[in-house]
Amino acid sequence: MTIERLGPVDPVQKFNKPDKVAKPASRQSGDSISVSDEAKLRAEILQATEEVKKLPEIRRDRVEEVRRKLEDPSYIDSTVVNALADELMSVFDI
Repeated sequence: MTIERLGPVDPVQKFNKPDKVAKPASRQSGDSISVSDEAKLRAEILQATEEVKKLPEIRRDRVEEVRRKLEDPSYIDSTVVNALADELMSVFDI
């Protein structure tokens, strides 16, 4: 006489079966990102800041140019003074 196995010995085991794992419906072709306009602007500002940091603090050529202009007595006249005053007022929003 042979006894064939009809089921698990533990009667609760048939209720504890794990559910089958569902597979994703479809896979995307690849990863993607999007960069906001604010992030692009900040990147441009950072790049410009780095470029400015590479420049020397004192531009000798400009200093010499201004020195030569200031030594010329005919350079400083009412036109230059008015232009300088206008520029200072625009910088300080006056």
